[in-house]
Amino acid sequence: MRFIKTILKTATAIGVAATFSSFANASECSNQGALDSRYCDADKDLIADVPTDSSQWADPDTLIFAYTPVEDPAVYKTAWSDFLTYLEDKTGKDVVFFPVQSNAAEIEAMRSGRLHIAGFNTGSNPLAVNCAGFRPFTIMAGADGSFGYEMEILTYPGSGIETVEDIKGKKMAFTSPTSNSGFKAPSAILKADYNMVPERDFEPTYSGKHDNSILGVANKDYPAAAIANSVLARMLSRDVVTEDQIVSIYKSQTFPTTGFGVAHNLKPELQQQIQDAFMNFPWEGSSLEKEFSRNGEAQFIPITYKEHWDVIRKIDAANGVSYSCS
Repeated sequence: MRFIKTILKTATAIGVAATFSSFANASECSNQGALDSRYCDADKDLIADVPTDSSQWADPDTLIFAYTPVEDPAVYKTAWSDFLTYLEDKTGKDVVFFPVQSNAAEIEAMRSGRLHIAGFNTGSNPLAVNCAGFRPFTIMAGADGSFGYEMEILTYPGSGIETVEDIKGKKMAFTSPTSNSGFKAPSAILKADYNMVPERDFEPTYSGKHDNSILGVANKDYPAAAIANSVLARMLSRDVVTEDQIVSIYKSQTFPTTGFGVAHNLKPELQQQIQDAFMNFPWEGSSLEKEFSRNGEAQFIPITYKEHWDVIRKIDAANGVSYSCS
């Protein structure tokens, strides 16, 4: 467990010099909650307030957008192209797609003021909120408003693994310590329901991304892996892997998907324009529909971090995860 705690500490200790100042002095803020000292949560909605001092607002000529680094960035630059064009029209600003390579890099980019609009994966949302001033307000959903994904534990035919208990003594792949389905949820479930912990009962390894873990199982590099089945569905639909290469031995409850939002210090009018662009984007015939309809997603719906990420914060608490940023 010492190894796992070290990884979690490294992942949460994102101490980056910021290019903007906010509530650096805690005495200026009536409530901070779990937020870093540079942010304030006076309305107690668990996310950073927009600075009250207009001199702290950011209104850049070019907006930088990033999508969570779960798969090939080139695929998603194309997938988001129609939306980013729409966003340019609605804000009157240039918008650039920034291909991030890791969750930590994405959080660091927003914390330092270099990233303005982003989709953070389920597990890294709390860190982004508390350490980078991320203000999530929407997720993708189906036409009927349904949303979410499940964590699944995969193996391959003939691996000798038929149940979760069969992982004992073998290797299991996780994605990264900040991923909900790729590490946090399976760690909590394995410990609580099966009395299994990494290093003691099995050898943990880290692939970096969900697609790496899925490909690793399909190619028999990993006997088992914990993944988000939304990623698996997209890979199956593109024939990156086939159903006869993998076997699912566990499926969790439903979790919220990638949360989209903005940096807390963007000019309020600009934040509203960005929110309106998400909520009013015409999906039909768009590059977003072409890619994400594979999961049945057809629109953006409003969410709140306080309500929709409650289960994720509970999983973090069960894993002893801290949102400390220094």
